[in-house]
Amino acid sequence: MTHVSISRLTLIGSYLIAAGLGVSLLHAQDTGFVRAHGKPGDAGLFINGTYAGPASRFTVPEKYASPAGEVEVTIKDPRYEDFTTKVTVRAKKTTKLKYALKLREPSKPPFGTLRLGGGEPESFLSISAGDIGAVYLNDRFFGHVDEFNNKGSGMLLNPGTYELHISSPTYGEIRQTITIEANKTTVFHLPKKKE
Repeated sequence: MTHVSISRLTLIGSYLIAAGLGVSLLHAQDTGFVRAHGKPGDAGLFINGTYAGPASRFTVPEKYASPAGEVEVTIKDPRYEDFTTKVTVRAKKTTKLKYALKLREPSKPPFGTLRLGGGEPESFLSISAGDIGAVYLNDRFFGHVDEFNNKGSGMLLNPGTYELHISSPTYGEIRQTITIEANKTTVFHLPKKKE
């Protein structure tokens, strides 16, 4: 009797595992990729409203997983007008997209600078190289963490108070009010890296 129960449990377990693998394989078959190339190259790429990462890194276009079918792709950079288009993504294939963003009217001085920092001494080396987590100010996309976290980088902003939101695989979700002063650099210290 016990042997029959174990066999039934094993059989049921096998069915559940097979069903799980089937769902995973089905999901993999429903996934394709989006690769965007254009100017500016480091603009943020969003698929169906969700941030995927920078369109290019070190001038090399990145490709990001996307559901198969018609998707909405948006390219964002704070210095340019957003570009949005719909593309058809085929399963297991890469859909390529070219773009050229239209420049917005530049902000007028005075400016302050916002830089992301950490517990390490300031240097020209990035403290979180490779972190493509999104950085938003007042709910507007401004770039990714790796762009703004070394001594030689930062965002030029008009003086004022901003709501900073960082969504990072390295540091997690961060929300903080920051104040930018004219002709000064404000360093927002990133917390200890998530374990």
